[in-house]
Amino acid sequence: MSEATDQNALALLHHHHHPPPAQPHPLVSPSSAGAIVRDYRKGNWTLHETLVLITAKRLDDERRAGVSSSPAGGGGALRSAEQRWKWVENYCWRNGCLRSQNQCNDKWDNLLRDYKKVRGYESRVSAAAGASGELPSYWTMERHERKERNLPTNLAVEVFEALTDVLTRRAARRANATTVPSRPPPPLPSPVLALPPANPLPPPPPPPPPPPPPPPSSAHPSVSAEMSESEENEGPATTTTTEEPDTKRRRLRRLGSSVVRSATVLARTMLACEEKRELRHRELVELQERRLRLEEDRTEVRRQGFAGLISAVDNLSGAIHALVADRRSGDHR
Repeated sequence: MSEATDQNALALLHHHHHPPPAQPHPLVSPSSAGAIVRDYRKGNWTLHETLVLITAKRLDDERRAGVSSSPAGGGGALRSAEQRWKWVENYCWRNGCLRSQNQCNDKWDNLLRDYKKVRGYESRVSAAAGASGELPSYWTMERHERKERNLPTNLAVEVFEALTDVLTRRAARRANATTVPSRPPPPLPSPVLALPPANPLPPPPPPPPPPPPPPPSSAHPSVSAEMSESEENEGPATTTTTEEPDTKRRRLRRLGSSVVRSATVLARTMLACEEKRELRHRELVELQERRLRLEEDRTEVRRQGFAGLISAVDNLSGAIHALVADRRSGDHR
C-alpha cells in the first residue's frame, strides 16, 4: 500500500515539473483580418458623412500629437500617411460613413480648398464693412450668386465651423511645439585624469562656440499659416532631423503656396469651361427655338396657300355653276 502511494506521489511530482506540451493555437495574421472586402459608397457626400470625416481628422491630429509628445515616441512611432488615412477610414466606417481612404483624402483636400475660399471672402467682407459695406456675406447669398463670385456653392455653416475648430486646434498645437526650447547640445566628455607625461603637450584649442539658436517664431500663428502647411502635414511623418527649422518652414510655405496657386488656376479653368459649356448650351437652345419658329412659319404659309387654293377652286366652281345655269335658262326661252 505504501509503495503504491509513493508511486502516485512521484507521478504527480513529475507531472508538476514536466507539464504536457501546450497545443499550438492558430495565429490570425493581420492581413487575413484586414482582408475583408468593403462595399464603399459612391456619389455626393452627405452632411453627416462630412462631419464624421472632420471629427476623424481632429481625433487623428490629437492622436498624432499625443504620440509625438510622449517620451517614448520617436520618429518610428509616427505612422505613414497611408496608415493614418486607413485609421480615418476605419473611424468613418464605425460611425456610418462608408467611404474609402482615397475618398476621404480627396474630400478633405476639397474641404480645405473651399474653406480657404470662404474664409478669405468673409475676411474681405469684414474689411469692407467698415468702409462701404457693399459686399454681401457668403451665408446670405444664393447659389448662383456664389457661383458668380467663384465661391463654393454648397459649403454648410456646420462644416465651416467644424473646420475652423480643427485648424485652430492644429495651429495652437503647432504654436506650443515651436515655443518649447530646443534641446541643449550634449556636454563634452570629461577628460580622463592621467599622470603628466615627461614632455607636457600644448593645451588643446578651445571648442568652437555653439551655433546661435534659430529665432523663435510667433507664439500665435494664424490659421492661414496652418492652411499653407496643411498639405505637407498630410505627407509622410518621418522627416530628417538635420534640416534647420527655418529652412523647413520656408520650404513648406513655398510648397503650400504653389499648391494653392495650382488649385486656384485649376478652379478658374474648370469654371471657365463650365461657363463655355453653359454658353454653348444656350446657343444650341436658341438655335433649336429659331428652327422651330421657322418650321411654324413655313407651316402657316403652307396652310394659308392651301386655304387660298381651296377658296379659288370654290369660286371657280360657283362661277361654272352660274354659267351653266344661265345657259340652261337661255335654252328654255
